[in-house]
Amino acid sequence: MTAVSEDRFLGGRIVAHQPEHGFRSGLDAVLLASAVPAAGDDAVLELGSGAGVASLCLGARVLTCSIAGLEIAASLVALANANAQVNEIADRVRFEQGDALEPPAQLRRDFAHVFCNPPFHGDEGKPSPQETRTLALQDFGALGAWLAAGMKRVRSRGTFTIILRADRLGEALDALPKRGVTVFPLWPRVAEPAKRVIVQVRKDLRTPLVLLPGLVLHESDGQFTAAADAILRGMGSLALAKPPH
Repeated sequence: MTAVSEDRFLGGRIVAHQPEHGFRSGLDAVLLASAVPAAGDDAVLELGSGAGVASLCLGARVLTCSIAGLEIAASLVALANANAQVNEIADRVRFEQGDALEPPAQLRRDFAHVFCNPPFHGDEGKPSPQETRTLALQDFGALGAWLAAGMKRVRSRGTFTIILRADRLGEALDALPKRGVTVFPLWPRVAEPAKRVIVQVRKDLRTPLVLLPGLVLHESDGQFTAAADAILRGMGSLALAKPPH
C-alpha cells in the first residue's frame, strides 16, 4: 500500500491525503483553483486531477458549483474521492478514472469552466521511475493535445484555465485561440522573472490578448506577500476568478 501524508490547504479548511512519494500538489494547485471564475451552479471539469487538491479548493470557495475531476491513475482517483468525503463535499465534487486526452463518454459534454495543471515538462529529461510522477510531470510533446482537449470541453463563453511554466508560455499560446486570452504571471519576488503563469481563455470571445500585472508571491525575506497569503488561506481569489459579465 502506498504511504500517504495528510496535508492542509486554505488555512486548514481543506484536508487532503496525498502519496508521500511521487507528484504532490501544493502552491500551484491552490493558485490555479483561485483563478477559475466559477459561480452559482456552474458545472466544472478538472483534467488530470491527481489527489484532488485543486478541485477541493475550488469546491471550498464556490459552495454551489459541481466539479468533475478526471485522472488516469486509479490509485489517485480513489484517494481524491476519499478526500472529497473527508471534506464533506463529495455530493458535488467527484473524481473519475480516464485519460484527459480521451475522456470517458459521460464527460464528453460542455462545461462552464475547465481547468488543469498539465504536465510541466515536455520531452526533455529522463522519465521518473514512478509512473504516476512521470505522467504528472512530462507530456512528451503533448502540451498542445492537453490544451485542445480542454478547449473542446468548454462551452461558448466559458473558460479554460491552466497553470504552467513561464518558459512554456509561447508553446501554449501557439496552441490556443488567438483571441479571448488572459495571461497572469506569478512573480517569485519583485524584480525576478516569472517562473509560472496562469493562462485563461474565454471561448469564442473576440478580445485581444490581455497581460495582467500578476501576483508577487514572496517578500525579500521569503515570507509570502499579504496578497499571496490571502489567496493561499482562501480569503480571496485571483483577478481572473471574477465571474464573467
